[in-house]
Amino acid sequence: MAYPAEPRLVVVTCVRLKGFADVGPIVDASGLDGAVVEDILADLGAKEFARRRDGRVSGWTLTPAGRALHAELVAGELAAAGCEPDVESSYREFLGLNPRLLSTASAWQLRQENGQAVVNDHTDAEHDTRVIGDLRALHTSVAPLLDRLGSLLERFDRYGSRLSTAVDRVEAGEQDWFTKPLIDSYHTVWFELHEDLLSTLGKERASEESKELA
Repeated sequence: MAYPAEPRLVVVTCVRLKGFADVGPIVDASGLDGAVVEDILADLGAKEFARRRDGRVSGWTLTPAGRALHAELVAGELAAAGCEPDVESSYREFLGLNPRLLSTASAWQLRQENGQAVVNDHTDAEHDTRVIGDLRALHTSVAPLLDRLGSLLERFDRYGSRLSTAVDRVEAGEQDWFTKPLIDSYHTVWFELHEDLLSTLGKERASEESKELA
């Protein structure tokens, strides 16, 4: 049975991964009730773990104390669940798939024309169909890993459905759902999953990327 997700940790993680977010996107990512999310954010704000900014774009961001709290909470969860070796193994498997996501996203944004890379304007249906097929194949490959992570830590359970929704929408012709930022596009959710694995295991992205290059 998966280690249960603690709502406060889930909300703090969502804000940490998104950097800046209001209640709606946090509810969508977490699956928590909106009132629960609002109460947790208000408490984080009162304790100076998070700060709200209102204006043309409104939302919440973690303070340095909030980022430290997040690190403390994920470390405590991982220790209590006793599944660090399994999460580490899943992370290493994820790293093996990450280059496929990067190359597929690049092919969605650029295509070859007369031997030159040009911006993909999505007028070449054959090219787009091939890239979408590659995205679906990648999603099929990552699905067992997502199931395994969700069976370890309940907090990871929603990544599978979020990525499935994104690839379904791309296949339905909604092009933005592949790489567009600020929505739950496939690339956005994949990036959040990557960052979540890193922070859960107490790893720094720059350090890990240096190891990969080496």
